[in-house]
Amino acid sequence: MDVEKAIRTRRTHKAFGPDPVDRTLLRELLDLASWAPNHHLTNPWRFRVLGPRTREALMELAEEDQPGSAVKLRRAPTLVAATARMSGEPAQDREDLLASAVAAYIVLLGAHARGLAAYWRTVPLLDDPHARKLLRIAPDETPVGLLYLGEPVQEQRVPERAPVEDYVLELD
Repeated sequence: MDVEKAIRTRRTHKAFGPDPVDRTLLRELLDLASWAPNHHLTNPWRFRVLGPRTREALMELAEEDQPGSAVKLRRAPTLVAATARMSGEPAQDREDLLASAVAAYIVLLGAHARGLAAYWRTVPLLDDPHARKLLRIAPDETPVGLLYLGEPVQEQRVPERAPVEDYVLELD
């Protein structure tokens, strides 16, 4: 699948088949993420693949924080937490956070190109001290979100997009 087709046809999926993503394929996707553009090559992205025990513990924390929210953590058979390692230097940290977001999106595009369903969810729970400890998120890391991955079980509709004139300003 070419890049333009992958970008135009990737969709957010919230319904998945039961089987986890093959570990070798998951490693390929996470390796692909390392090709995100990154000023000074700091490689700030960090990924944590949640196993069954970690997911259950995170679900318990989610229920304590916001009853009913844990069900969202069951949607996909494979769940990956994405974070960005920060240096403490504001300009570099901004670059590193954005580079880590691009790395997360590369995982989504790579998954789509391989026939997988995926979506990215920013989750305030990842800022909770108990969740950070559970996921071993270091004090110098900023959560980017959770990546949900698995086999698709339905087609997704193509949402309408704003015309380019609505969001591009050409300056002399």
